[in-house]
Amino acid sequence: EGEAGLAGAEEPCGAEGWAQDAVPPGAAFVAAASYRGPGNNDTRSNKALPILLWWSGSLFPHFPGDTERIDCPRGSCLVTRSRRVARHRRTKALIFYGTDFRAYEAPLPRLPHQTWALFHEESPMNNYVLSHPPGIQLFNYTATFRRESDYPLTLQWLPGVGYLRGPAVPLAEKDAWRRKGYAPVLYMQSHCDVPSDRDRYVRELMKYIQVDSYGKCLHNRELPSERLRDTSTATTEDSEFMTFIARYKFHLALENAICDDYMTEKLWRPMHLGAVPVYRGSPAVRDWMPNNLSIILIDDFDSPQELAKYLDFLDKNGEEYMKYLEYKNHGGIKNQFLLESLERREWGVNDMTLPNYLNGFECFICDRENTRVKEEQEHKKSHGKIPAPRPRIAHFKHMGCPMPTPGFGSVEDLSGGDGWKEMWLQDYWQSLDQGEALTAMIHRNESHQGRFWDYMHEIFLKRTRQH
Repeated sequence: EGEAGLAGAEEPCGAEGWAQDAVPPGAAFVAAASYRGPGNNDTRSNKALPILLWWSGSLFPHFPGDTERIDCPRGSCLVTRSRRVARHRRTKALIFYGTDFRAYEAPLPRLPHQTWALFHEESPMNNYVLSHPPGIQLFNYTATFRRESDYPLTLQWLPGVGYLRGPAVPLAEKDAWRRKGYAPVLYMQSHCDVPSDRDRYVRELMKYIQVDSYGKCLHNRELPSERLRDTSTATTEDSEFMTFIARYKFHLALENAICDDYMTEKLWRPMHLGAVPVYRGSPAVRDWMPNNLSIILIDDFDSPQELAKYLDFLDKNGEEYMKYLEYKNHGGIKNQFLLESLERREWGVNDMTLPNYLNGFECFICDRENTRVKEEQEHKKSHGKIPAPRPRIAHFKHMGCPMPTPGFGSVEDLSGGDGWKEMWLQDYWQSLDQGEALTAMIHRNESHQGRFWDYMHEIFLKRTRQH
């Protein structure tokens, strides 16, 4: 019946409608059964329901077909990836996947009866347009890793509190590992040249302490078998791979980009294994830690040399080292904010008994669009006595990631031809121009995407004149 509900939907609406290193964590939603929602008393046929259109069709096959009815707490909707309904008056929301969203490909003209929703759980490096006010304010609703977003995905990589309580390799075994010549510190990255510039920092750290690096970045040691060298082994938390890396006392856990609440498996996996993360990523990471002594923050140290001294001290003083693993003991997780956030989370990670966060965000949008439709109807019936619903606009803190900075040293220290400087600083500022260009096009009711680069040129000339 889902497709039947789209019958005739390819007809455009009337004149009023024209007035205006990292793979996503697919395990969280792959192979999910069709999600009907918690159910409701909505008796409307599919042909009367609001339509939610996934403009980014690459994420849509979490349903068996192209279109599905979802039954959410406040009402039902049709969800589809069929772009033929893009201009239909019942298509109330367009949902974009942030990594796929390109300002120069946005659907124009933007129709006044439609909201735009953003789903973006991935790294800010995938689309810096969303880190600038003109980019994020294109959207009415958001689901991002930031806790301030409408539908936060902050703990997307943490299956639950039990994941943190997993047993650690005994200290005696870790010390025996050290005596075999293995380093105290593990680094495993194959995605080099990222905005956080992590390799520059690690390269400097390596001058002062032994670091075993098995990935393509700063590679200095081979994994013991071909099977462990297979990247899929690492990404699926293969038991042999996990056993191998669990023997290291410290894991360098450096995110590929810096932003509040952007925390990935690089942080949670070492904690699961009982290795101590040496972390650089979310500046707000302490808010989410199980207790006050769970990780070592790189930014707490004045230099890589000072960090190396502290790691060496812990390596040689087992009693001090073990304090960082006390959260694994009974009652060791003391952070109520973390516990309550996990309890409150309505979606699951690798848990087929709970909805995945794609389905959850769809119901979030469906409920709000049904509410908006009802409020608009009440406004019309009252002949203006009841105010029209005010549009919700996403704000800077729904994403709002800072400008990339060098992993070690300052921008002024870098040579003019530095590859990181040329790539990521340029990308960050060009993304601001792209957000401003698309915003200007929407305000001027542009309908041709080809005009985007004309607007970009105008912005460039204006900025050049100002300087």
